This record gives sequence, C-alpha cells and structure tokens, in this order.
Amino acid sequence: MQGLATTPAPTLALAGRLPPLRPYQIEAGRAILRSVLENQGLTFTVEIARQGGKNELSAQLEAYLLARSLLRGGDGIKAAPTFRPQLLTSLRRLRDRLADLGFGRAWAFEQGSAIRLGRARQLFLSAEPAAAVVGATASLLLEIDEAQDVDPDKFNRDFKPMGAATNVTTVLYGTAWDDSSLLEQAKQANLELERHDGLRRHFQYDWEQVARYVPAYAAYVEAERQRLGADHPLFLTQYCLTPVQGGGRLLSPSQRAQLQGRHPRLHAPAAASDIYVAGIDVAGEAEDASDAALRRLRPRQDSTVVTIARLLRPFDSAQDRQAQDERDRMGSTPAPEPIIQVVEQCWWTGRRHSELHAQLVDLLRRVWGCRRVVVDATGIGAGLASFLEQSLGSRVLVPFTFTAPSKSHLAFQLLAAVNAGSVQFYVPDGSPEHHECWQQLERARRRLRPNQTMDFYVGPAEGHDDFLMSLALAVEAANYRPRLAVGRPS
Repeated sequence: MQGLATTPAPTLALAGRLPPLRPYQIEAGRAILRSVLENQGLTFTVEIARQGGKNELSAQLEAYLLARSLLRGGDGIKAAPTFRPQLLTSLRRLRDRLADLGFGRAWAFEQGSAIRLGRARQLFLSAEPAAAVVGATASLLLEIDEAQDVDPDKFNRDFKPMGAATNVTTVLYGTAWDDSSLLEQAKQANLELERHDGLRRHFQYDWEQVARYVPAYAAYVEAERQRLGADHPLFLTQYCLTPVQGGGRLLSPSQRAQLQGRHPRLHAPAAASDIYVAGIDVAGEAEDASDAALRRLRPRQDSTVVTIARLLRPFDSAQDRQAQDERDRMGSTPAPEPIIQVVEQCWWTGRRHSELHAQLVDLLRRVWGCRRVVVDATGIGAGLASFLEQSLGSRVLVPFTFTAPSKSHLAFQLLAAVNAGSVQFYVPDGSPEHHECWQQLERARRRLRPNQTMDFYVGPAEGHDDFLMSLALAVEAANYRPRLAVGRPS
C-alpha cells in the first residue's frame, strides 16, 4: 500500500508488511485514496480482468482506512451481489491484511457481517434485491464489488444514499457484461465526466496488461482463449473487458460454418467400439395423428427431438486415462476434448409419451447402445425422463431440469464447443430434420441476463428451438467419461 497516498499518514509505515501491489493496482489505488483523503467524494469505476487483483486492491484500501480511522471512527461499506461466498471471501481477505499490519488481535467481528478496529468499522452488505440494508451510512469508503451483477435500481435506491451526507468516495469494481449493467452505466458516465474536466475516474486493465506482470497468468488466459474461443461472451467480458450487446444471434455465420462436418449421416453404429451419447428435448403430447399431418396442421407445435452423437478420442482405455492422469499431475497441457459428431436426428410431433417411451428405449439402448443420455426433465418431460431412467438405468440416463442458471450453462458450453471446433454435423442430406435443425441454428438468439448468465432461444415468431435444445443436451451428454475397472495389485 506504500506510495498509494499522496498525503502522508502514520499507518503508511506499516504498509511494507502488505503483499506488494502491481503498478496498475497502485495507479487506481492512488486515485481512490486521494479522493478519500481530500474529501473529493468522487465515484470511480475499476475494471480489472478476472483474477487480476481487484479484490486485493480493495482489501488493502479497507485495511489502510480502518487503521487510519481507528481512533476517530467511521464506517466503510462494501456490497456484492451475494453474501456467500463473495462477501465472506472479502471479509477473510481483510482479516488477513489487518493481521499483516500487526492488528491480528485488535480487530473483532461484529454481528457476523462487520469487522471493527477501534472505533472504525468495515461493513459487508448483500446487494441481493431482497436484502434489507437501508439505514447504514458510509463515511470512509463505499465499494460495490462485481458491480456488473448488481441491480442498478438496488444500488440507486439503497446504496448510493449511504454516502450522501458524508460526501463519501464510491468505487464500483468488476468486469464487463452487457451495455445495461450498473458498472457499464457508471463507466460511461465517468468517461463523459473525464471528457469535460480531464479528471480520471475510470480505470481499466485487461488480461494483457495483467499478464505483463504475471507470466503464469498469460499462459492461463491463453488456454482459456483456446478452450472458449476468442469471441465467447465470457472471454470477451471477463478477460478482454469488452461489453457485449444484450441481444443478437447466438451463432455467427462463421460459427455455423465451423459446425459443418464431413462425415455421413448414420442410422446405426458404424463400429461396435464407437461411443455414442444422446440429448433429448421433450415436447408435449397431442391426439393421434401422423407426424407429417400434425406439422402441416400445427406448424408451431414443438416436437420431441433426439440428437445422437459419436465421440471421437474419448480416452476409453486404461492406457489413455493413465496418460491423461499423468498430464494432469505434471500440470501440462490437458488432452483435447473429444470431437462430438452429430450422426443422427429423430423427431416426433404430438406423440403420446407412453408410446414414445418404448420407441426411445429401443433406439437408445438396442440400436445405438448410448453410454450417456441427457433428457429434458422440465415440467411435462419429468414423467418421460423418469420412465427412461427406469429402463436405461441411472448410470446412462441423466435428467436435466431447465432453470435460468442451468440453461445458461448449456449456452456457454455449446458456444465453447462450437468455437473449439468440437461439434460437427453430418453432411447435408436434404432431409426435413437437417433443414429444420439448421434453420433453428441460424435463427437462434441469445439474451444476456443478470449475474453473467445467458438465455438462448428461437423467437416464437421465427419457429421452434427443439433441435437447438436437443443439440445442447447432446453436448452436455458428451461430458461422459468411461468408468474403468481398476484391478487389485497382485
């Protein structure tokens, strides 16, 4: 912390005991501390790439201000989207920094959400929408961690007034997300103020700037870029600090081009040694009628869709697994994920689940011998999923319930697999299944949501998303790893 403040303070003599900060942390910290010590009451936005040290900067600022104010008193307030684990992690880090400064036995917990040092306190308050936080006053520093995930209305209504009477300095930390987030709004306001008065209020350090000082970090982020793809929303926002638009197509033309494979469509396994997995999106039931007739009469009715995929290079032998374990132990580059070759797609519209169950069991177990099947078990799909689990066994059948977080997981996973070239479709065969699937992939949209989650769908006016969801579930099924028998040593 030494060198952050332009105004000397008695506690700076202790700062040599704190972990050293990197130049970019010192640059932002100096500006924040100057505003506090000179009572400027500025609002700062600090974007540092994920794992780049924003929490360490925050903890050292808090420790310094507590030590400086232990006789005269005052409250610092830090908010985050959740108390557990975000604020608990911040609380423990502050405790460690106070110990570094020699205050290991001088501070005390207060009501489980504050640290007191003499007459000064650091409060940790949840910014969850339902959290009751009205009444607290910040006089030392007001901080909002992961501000991109905090509701702007919550901040403006409950937290911003906490410093109104004290002209408190405010800091919003985080990474980019979309253009409607609290952090992005505050950032743009700061940039506009900077254009008028030249006083810097926004500090931004992407992964390349962090990597200048941490070579191991550069290697880690390069691996993330390879895993996720350079245009993956998580890579763009968390490491490049580039906000993405809240809406738009899920897959670009180049990404759809990456999906096109060179293998033929199959209606049965090509070899007995092949490993197959499946994803099933479940639709509702209807009265008896042929699938084709239902699609003509009710073109907007969803279908139950099965996507069968073959896994290439799945490390299905003890030797392969031992080699991978050795790579993990040595910390070397992990082996590539298996290629997911979509080889077959089946769909049924309006079919009764009781009738469909027997056909699915025959298809998945007898015809394809699927090692892992992930099925939509949301709502009406729960019954069919339960029947399939009884028939196929829990080691094969995995029910999947769609929620906002779980669907977001599917979306990010699908994008990462597409960007890595890990998903490949059979060559176009002119079939209705191929046509419908690719139409959905072209029309699929994404919508960014709070807490860095993402929805994906086909708009009702544009058609269905059953093939899209079935594909995403098949990619989830591709996480399958074979169970290898381990013999007893002789």
